[in-house]
Amino acid sequence: MSAPSSRQDVLASLNVSRETAERLSAYVDLLKRWQTRINLVAASTVDDIWSRHILDSAQLLAIAQKDARRWVDLGTGAGLPGAVLAILLADRPGAEVHLVEANQKKAAFLAEAVRITRAPAKVYADRIERIVGLAVDECDVVTARALAPLPDLLRLSSPLLMKGAQGLFLKGRDVEAELTEAAKSWTMRAELFPSQTDSSGRIVSVTVLAPRLAN
Repeated sequence: MSAPSSRQDVLASLNVSRETAERLSAYVDLLKRWQTRINLVAASTVDDIWSRHILDSAQLLAIAQKDARRWVDLGTGAGLPGAVLAILLADRPGAEVHLVEANQKKAAFLAEAVRITRAPAKVYADRIERIVGLAVDECDVVTARALAPLPDLLRLSSPLLMKGAQGLFLKGRDVEAELTEAAKSWTMRAELFPSQTDSSGRIVSVTVLAPRLAN
C-alpha cells in the first residue's frame, strides 16, 4: 500500500486536531514561499511535500520512547524532522524541540517557522559540535535526516546517546553497510524500522551506545 500523499490524506492518516493541521499547513506554506529564495528542500520534492517531508518526519513519533518530551534535531535544515515534530508535540506538556542548524539562512527560516506556528522549539544557529553536550547536554530523543553516514551521526550525537537518549535516524538503502561500519567504533543496541514513505528507507533506533574498546 502506498503512503498517503495529498494534504488531506496525510492529515487524515496523522489524525491531528484542526489547530495542529492549521499549524502544519502554515509551515508548508512558509516553506514553499522561502523555497523560491533559498534551497530548503530538493526542488523535485516540493509538489509531494506532504508525503516526502511531513509524513516522513511525523512517522518518528510512533517509534520514539513513550512520552518523550525533549528532542534535539541535528542539522535540521528546513526543520525536517524537527520543526514538524515540534508542531505535532505542541499539545504535549513540557515538550521542547531543539533545532540545530549552522546555515544562517536556513536558521532564519526556522526562526520564522517557529514564530508563526507557535511550536515549542528553539533554534540554534551554530555547529552541532558547539551545541550538543554543551548548550544542550541531555534529551529524550535525538534525530537526524539526510545529514551524514551513521558512524558520523553516532559521533555527533554520542554525548546525548550515552546519557540515555534514544537516537532516531532516517536512512536509505545503504543502512546495513553503515551499521557494519559503525560497529567498528561503537557497541550499540540498534533496531531497524521500515519507512512509511520510502520502500527502500529505514529508520535506525539506537537505545544503547558505548565506545568499542580497542583490542
